[in-house]
Amino acid sequence: MTPTPVATPGGGLCVAWQVRGKPVLLVGGGEVAASRIVHLKHADAHITVLAPQDALHPDVAAWIQQGVVQHYIPGLYTQTEQLVREDGSDYAMVLTAIDDAGKSREICKWCRSRRIPVNVADVPPECDFYFGSMIRRGPLQVMVSTGGQGPRLARKLRQCIEATIPESAGHALSRVGVLRAKLRQVSPEPALSAARMDWMSRICDAFPLEELARLDDATMDRWVQHHWPRRSVPASKGRRCTVHLMTRDVVSCIIGGIIGLYISSRLRK
Repeated sequence: MTPTPVATPGGGLCVAWQVRGKPVLLVGGGEVAASRIVHLKHADAHITVLAPQDALHPDVAAWIQQGVVQHYIPGLYTQTEQLVREDGSDYAMVLTAIDDAGKSREICKWCRSRRIPVNVADVPPECDFYFGSMIRRGPLQVMVSTGGQGPRLARKLRQCIEATIPESAGHALSRVGVLRAKLRQVSPEPALSAARMDWMSRICDAFPLEELARLDDATMDRWVQHHWPRRSVPASKGRRCTVHLMTRDVVSCIIGGIIGLYISSRLRK
């Protein structure tokens, strides 16, 4: 019998927030703002930047020029009226990356009064969510978060974990996504949802990532037409591989990061 999970309070709710096509306002155009834009573009958000032209980070300026940032408003933030879109509607999310603590606090208070998710860079109490250190390989996204306490250590821990992820992981996920879509086309009934999930889980367990990454459409069609109706799993042609994420080096790296985070938190007290 599987043990009942034990909750560990004090963390954040790690979710893959869908902002594709949604309007997001970023107040500020410096180095931190540049990093926020990278996160937002990973999620296909519609980005508006409000910042003085002479204070733009070179990357931010280039992205505005290239259209990566869909809307640019030159100038300083001075009043809450600037936090509303041109048509009078609210943004789906507001981020601030400016040095003025008072203005940032004003933006946070205004957004929360309108129930708009807000993030004030480097001020955890004024963040409804945090940006973690990200690993991105195709559809694969892995986030390492320290709850706003040690962003630099989050980066170090991310590098340790990233080194253990096979190069084929992203492409394998893409091909498995195609297989899932083909299966749903053949058997779209809601009543078969549990059976589809079980069969896909057994497929993923039976094949190494490298073999899943090489799946072609003809093979997937054959599996769906011949193996799925019998709920059978085809035999793997390669040797089953197990990904050991927690190797000795990775464990040492993570323990070192945790110790460093603990020491830094004690020093701040």
